[in-house]
Amino acid sequence: MLNSDIQALADRIVHHHSATFGARLHHDANSVELVPQPTPPAQRSEAAYLAALHACSQLGFIAVDAECLAQAWQRQTERTQQFDVTHWPDDPQDFGLAGADPAQAFPACPRQLGLYGVLPTAEWVGRMARAGVPTVQLRFKSDDQAAIQREVQAAVKAVQGTGARLFINDHWQAAIDAGAYGIHVGQEDLDALEGAQLNAIRASGLRLGVSTHGYAEMVRAHAVQPSYIALGAVFPTTLKRMATAPQGTARLQAYVRLMQQYPLVAIGGISAEQFPEILATGVGSIAVVRALVNAPDPDAAAQHLSAFIPVS
Repeated sequence: MLNSDIQALADRIVHHHSATFGARLHHDANSVELVPQPTPPAQRSEAAYLAALHACSQLGFIAVDAECLAQAWQRQTERTQQFDVTHWPDDPQDFGLAGADPAQAFPACPRQLGLYGVLPTAEWVGRMARAGVPTVQLRFKSDDQAAIQREVQAAVKAVQGTGARLFINDHWQAAIDAGAYGIHVGQEDLDALEGAQLNAIRASGLRLGVSTHGYAEMVRAHAVQPSYIALGAVFPTTLKRMATAPQGTARLQAYVRLMQQYPLVAIGGISAEQFPEILATGVGSIAVVRALVNAPDPDAAAQHLSAFIPVS
């Protein structure tokens, strides 16, 4: 149980930030429902930490993210020598994101990756690259290694002469062998990579993108210093089962403030109508799947959506 003083601090955090981060329930197709979570066991005893741990749980952050935020709020309090209930933590040093070794960073990619098409086959990759999509990803699901090699090689060939940057989802060795622009991995795939494998990807010169779904995963991604970080799922998506709830635009904006040292890609259930509010958060790219592959005219959709987003 929290004592009355710590509870009062927690209540102040919730009161000040509930309009931004608190639980909300809408009834439209892109609703984001965030509900209070159980407060995880405390790892520290300081008042700011305990108050933030409880408050962030009440605001709907899952245990690992509430813990990450509470640690950051305590560091912020120590650094500034005051507990500021109004200042949601957003300084990289308070999350342990400062002081990384530049020599261990993956090769850079543009901060503005533009429209980012996540596509199921090499044929789709080539079609969207020719339609002007500046960044494409092959997300080809198969357990047949020969089929994977063929599809990755076909995707690399399909973008030649288009100027499109091609990332390969998961299949890092095939991507290296075929000479793709980069590789994209999710958190589970990142955790499965051993040090020697990460070093092999880094040494190949390919860029590395990493998916994240909250504060703890962003900190985990930063540990390998990828070329870009994907933030999501912003809105509900039926394309894959998500372990975390949709994040919504308020959280997305907070993530962008914290991770602005990286090129950032917003992903997850984003439709054309939502592009302006997503771009207003400061991300340099929006990834889409259904908005392209399910469009009545995918080529026209590619051109229309690409026009929203600047490219560098």
